[in-house]
Amino acid sequence: MIRLTLYTTQGCHLCAELEARVAALTRQPIAWQRIEVADDETLLAYYGERIPVLADDAGNELEAGYVLERLCDWLRARGWLDESAISDGTKPEVPAPKGRHQRDGRRYLG
Repeated sequence: MIRLTLYTTQGCHLCAELEARVAALTRQPIAWQRIEVADDETLLAYYGERIPVLADDAGNELEAGYVLERLCDWLRARGWLDESAISDGTKPEVPAPKGRHQRDGRRYLG
């Protein structure tokens, strides 16, 4: 099982896209730990403008993991990338946010 930490915040569509891509590219069970950066001023100052940030168990972080090439390289370096998933050419579906969320600077009440 892959254990990953995702530094995120409520309504982050890039975070949802990153999670979907990781699931599609690894095709392995993933244990997610999601850390809400808005709940801690120190985390907000450090990660606020960088989210989503993905981290493995060793603490190695990946910024801009929503960029497919960066994510593939990061997963490949850890032996988690399913190479056939890249050749499938399928873009993972990102679920629509539920409840109150914000996208592209606009607020939605859901």
